[in-house]
Amino acid sequence: MPTRPPSSLDPLHASVQQWNAGTLAAQTLWTRGLGPDAVAAAARQRWATLVRHARTHSPFYRRRWRHLPARELAPADVPVVTKDELMASFDDWCTDRAIAWRDVAAFLAARAHIGERFRGKYLVWTSSGTTGRPGVFVQDDAALAAYDALVSVQFAGAALATCDWTAAVAAGGRAALVAADCDHFASIASWRRIARGKPWLAMASFAVTSPLAEIVAGLNAYQPAFLAGYPTVLALLAAERRAGRLAVRPAALWAGGEVLTPTTRAAIEQAFGCPLVNEYGASECLTIGYGCREGWLHVNADWVLMEPVDADLRPTAPGALSHTVLVTNLANAVQPVIRYDLRDRVRVAPGRCACGDPLPALKVEGRRDDVLTLTARDGAQVRLVPLALVTVVETQARVHRFQIVQRGERSVQLRLAADERAHAGAPAVAALRDYLAQQGLSNVRVTLAPEGPRADAPDGKLQQVVGLADPAPD
Repeated sequence: MPTRPPSSLDPLHASVQQWNAGTLAAQTLWTRGLGPDAVAAAARQRWATLVRHARTHSPFYRRRWRHLPARELAPADVPVVTKDELMASFDDWCTDRAIAWRDVAAFLAARAHIGERFRGKYLVWTSSGTTGRPGVFVQDDAALAAYDALVSVQFAGAALATCDWTAAVAAGGRAALVAADCDHFASIASWRRIARGKPWLAMASFAVTSPLAEIVAGLNAYQPAFLAGYPTVLALLAAERRAGRLAVRPAALWAGGEVLTPTTRAAIEQAFGCPLVNEYGASECLTIGYGCREGWLHVNADWVLMEPVDADLRPTAPGALSHTVLVTNLANAVQPVIRYDLRDRVRVAPGRCACGDPLPALKVEGRRDDVLTLTARDGAQVRLVPLALVTVVETQARVHRFQIVQRGERSVQLRLAADERAHAGAPAVAALRDYLAQQGLSNVRVTLAPEGPRADAPDGKLQQVVGLADPAPD
């Protein structure tokens, strides 16, 4: 069944937020219309404002930057920060000195608060654990208005030029999201925030952990005009539509959270007969960029600073694959993310993109987990979305660095770090078994591996769900 949170935001507050987002969207369109120099100037101004604010109000940055000159700082002047460093100094990191980790942790412990405001003021979400410890990120009204504005700008862009707006209106503008909805993840928290603050919009969410047949039935009943999800989810739903089981005709699709290949994109768009907008974002900076028809991602460079660097933190040349990328979220002042090691590997386009968009373009080597295909007792093939499997283990066993490895048609293995195997192994295996049983796969064997997870990339990020090309026999 779809989930629709009740409205909880004061109508006046919601109206002010909508006005602010609309104003920022208009300013952003105007700036971009003036060309790359205007975009760069806007970014420089926002950088200077953010750095001054962090120096004044964040004890963490004041301490880290105590040796830096008092003058205005350029990005190259500022040391790189990591998620572990920021989380270890959470209270000192925040510029609102009333924010304390103990209170935020208590707020996050209650799943009923997903999409609600912490202390009625801030939205809080958590990242996944592909690099170890999850991050927790606090968003103020200014940041949320900027994110909303950037989405509005996309509606005015070329990506949705072929959208059937008549069909969208006929469907009541209903929007549906299929995502992990059982913890304070960025996608569901921001979705529910909008649904609560704008009760006049028709917005529903569907749990990615539900059996595919239930998701299909729910979407058929809801008939969304807009459908959003992970690329692997949309690919499975496209297959359901080709098979005649999914009978929805959305006007547009959104994808995010995973790498979207050109082949997958083409197959999804062909099945649904509508355009797909590919989003690039992260918990640290919700809206980093958006995809174009040439297969590139265009960075919102007036709101986000992206610095591709090599292993020695030196800038990489256009066309070269970076070791990592440093991101600065120019919108969020309450918890500044400044030259943050995002651990994504990117390749910047050597020149202006052929699509004509003047914003800088790049390609990302991001999350590339596998869809698992397992065999039920009756011989039926069941396909499982990787982020559903990951969510089950993360939220029910409370572990974040692990791998789920397919060993055969009826066998999966869970790899945990040695220090977590003893206390978290049994709950994690039980959670996986329960989830598989809900998918009609009670016959699948789940075992705990004797070895820990294996990072397969220089950035240390894990491929958390692995389907082996040559599986061991059952």
